[in-house]
Amino acid sequence: MPVTKTAKRALRSSKRKQAINKAVISRLEIAVRKAKKSKLAKDINSAISQADRAAKKKTVHKNKAGRIKSSLSKLLSKQKPSKTKAVKKTVKQAKPKPSSKGKK
Repeated sequence: MPVTKTAKRALRSSKRKQAINKAVISRLEIAVRKAKKSKLAKDINSAISQADRAAKKKTVHKNKAGRIKSSLSKLLSKQKPSKTKAVKKTVKQAKPKPSSKGKK
């Protein structure tokens, strides 16, 4: 048990932070399990978002969040290769501006 006043205060703070961190990690683990089981795009994106949030709060290390996101994005790419049509872009020609050097 803490003896000093500041140690008691630190213990209270530590317990609050522990509860918050536990909730964040639990949400992340549940989202990852759900995404891996269902393999739906919305579940995968939700789990990726949870990983980003956990890394932002420094509950999990950013590299761990990166690994989680990488494994989930592999599931997303295995799901179906999306067929995207190549859209031809039209480029507008800019009108030449009159030179101001010649006029005085």
